[in-house]
Amino acid sequence: MQTNTPRFLSIVGALISTLVMLLLWSGICAAGTIFFYKDEHGVMHFTDTPSSAKFRPFQSLRSRMTSSADRASIARYVDRYSQQHGIDPLLVMAVIEIESGFNHRAVSRAGAQGLMQIMPATQQDLGLAAPFDPAENIEAGIRYLKMLMHRFPDLSLALAAYNAGPANVERYNGIPPFRETQNYVRKVLANYDRRRAALN
Repeated sequence: MQTNTPRFLSIVGALISTLVMLLLWSGICAAGTIFFYKDEHGVMHFTDTPSSAKFRPFQSLRSRMTSSADRASIARYVDRYSQQHGIDPLLVMAVIEIESGFNHRAVSRAGAQGLMQIMPATQQDLGLAAPFDPAENIEAGIRYLKMLMHRFPDLSLALAAYNAGPANVERYNGIPPFRETQNYVRKVLANYDRRRAALN
């Protein structure tokens, strides 16, 4: 019986290619997060082990396969830490939805990270070491929001401070005249109102 050598080699080559792709995919999935930066020539560089601060999270393949931190888990963390810090969990859920759309790997253009979109400098102040960990991010974000609510008893001002920073709220003696901040406060309050109305 004669063997069709070219066809046989083609099949073997395809099998080897598939095996290599599966090995690469499993390695990437195990790594969890891919980081990137664009150099001065416009070339994109990707790695799962960033070697400098130039790299930023690009995509969590693991979270893409399991969905971005499932809503049930997020709700449990929100309930736990909201009760611990004495804040309405519905407000926290509203903030999370507007901030990150429940994507625990979200990174803003300004560099804010995680479910509650906490800036790196604020992370240091809060002692947040793992901003993409849903539980840690939510706990730190709730502490920060609670501090702002104590500083600014008007909820609109506290939310404005969460978005634009407390210094800007004090500088303008109210919601800063930034379109992004004004839209943010309006969206969070509307979301919060909808959540409360849904319970009645």
